[in-house]
Amino acid sequence: MFTRRQALLGVVAAGAAAAALPRTASAAAARATEAEIAALARETVTLVAPPFVHAHEQVARSGPKVVEFTMTIEEKPVVIDDEGTVLQGMTFDGSIPGPMMVVHDGDYVELTLVNPGSNSMPHNIDFHAATGALGGGALTLINPGEQVKLRFKATRAGTFVYHCAPEGPMIPWHVVSGMSGTIMILPRDGLKNEKGEPLAYDRIFYIGENDFYIPRDADGNFKTYESHGDSYADTLEVMKGLVPTHVVFNGAKGSLTGDKAMRARVGETVLIVHCQANRDTRPHLIGGHGDYVWEAGKFANPPARNLETWFIRGGSAGAALYTFLQPGVYAYVNHNLIEAVELGATAHFLVEGEWNDDLMKQVEAPGPIPTH
Repeated sequence: MFTRRQALLGVVAAGAAAAALPRTASAAAARATEAEIAALARETVTLVAPPFVHAHEQVARSGPKVVEFTMTIEEKPVVIDDEGTVLQGMTFDGSIPGPMMVVHDGDYVELTLVNPGSNSMPHNIDFHAATGALGGGALTLINPGEQVKLRFKATRAGTFVYHCAPEGPMIPWHVVSGMSGTIMILPRDGLKNEKGEPLAYDRIFYIGENDFYIPRDADGNFKTYESHGDSYADTLEVMKGLVPTHVVFNGAKGSLTGDKAMRARVGETVLIVHCQANRDTRPHLIGGHGDYVWEAGKFANPPARNLETWFIRGGSAGAALYTFLQPGVYAYVNHNLIEAVELGATAHFLVEGEWNDDLMKQVEAPGPIPTH
């Protein structure tokens, strides 16, 4: 049998063979040496759980650097709704989605990926932002009790998905069990509108949308399992039906509502980064708009303007910039409203500030229909 490790070794060998081929002068000149990379400044970043994002510069104030991250894989049961339904979850750093990493175009990402001995399965990481070796997946496959360090150069500005990608049917299973996240690579001179003028944000929030596939028993109740291995066969059968039992933001129904709503103030500009590693989705901010939207998430392309709903392709992350103009609760939903209302894909923004009657006013309160 041709195994995943043999395939990965083949990719590495092919890469080494390709490296031995003659290169053009321009291609060779573009490649930094190990000594040059070693001479770059280094920054160690501590990741934070979504919807929040670690502190970062919107405009780079220095040259390229090596940005060091560490993520620990955690396999654990996760309650995903208010009925106590349990997902046998797999996570990067304990959160669904995994934390967002932020660097600038031209920086080097250096990730230490840790798979503790307490886990039961091999894992790796595929960065859609990276070039070669299956997005790094070929170089990062680790068993429980192992860790690996990967470095790649951030060459394309935008928002990108990362996810676990072990062999065969393990790939979708790990992804729909929670193992995906986002890296944002900002242009060194910051975000720009379609005219090349600078854009900035006061706050950033990160929303990961996940589709879960929880098996049911003969009575239609969601089943609970003792381990990931016990859940696998039944979960795979539900997955093959392509009909999710839950579609949620940030790991669980209601995870970004009520006292966990995302908060802002009137007049603040918010960058919303939305990722979906497996299915297409259509985010919509009820009562607001996408002032500037990078649907495909790539900042080299001009943003679309004034969108009501935008489209995030499965396996990608997009970004939308909006300046809040009215106070109140804004529902942020997947505008497949069945998935938003019935399956859980709803979040809230709680915005404080002064109401503007010029933008909206209730001219007459609800009351009886006049009889005259």
